[in-house]
Amino acid sequence: MVFVEGMIFPEKLNSLFRAPPLTRARMFLALAIAVAADGLQLLLAEFGWFGLDQAIDCVAMVLISWSIGFHVLFLPTFVVELVPLLEDLPTWTACTAAVIVLRKREQNQTPPPAAPPDKPVIDV
Repeated sequence: MVFVEGMIFPEKLNSLFRAPPLTRARMFLALAIAVAADGLQLLLAEFGWFGLDQAIDCVAMVLISWSIGFHVLFLPTFVVELVPLLEDLPTWTACTAAVIVLRKREQNQTPPPAAPPDKPVIDV
């Protein structure tokens, strides 16, 4: 069990929200899904079928979250896709690119070196 901000999550549930390590294949797959979702919505916007855009959004969010892991930025993107004129913007592509940049930045951060145990630490 993991204790996080007053809540205890079982390991199985915690592992669902843990982001997998980014690889080129995962990034390419996530961006391809986002571009395909935005392209489909743009092409099918002429027909105005009720519910089709929302189904594409649901599938896009699930598949992108599966490929690069869930991120909080996907939620506002999903809500923005429900607004009639804003749904024509490439929001899934932009959000996926932003999440990839944020995740790469997280992965590239190196932890500070630990102080050697035999020398005293001077706090200033």
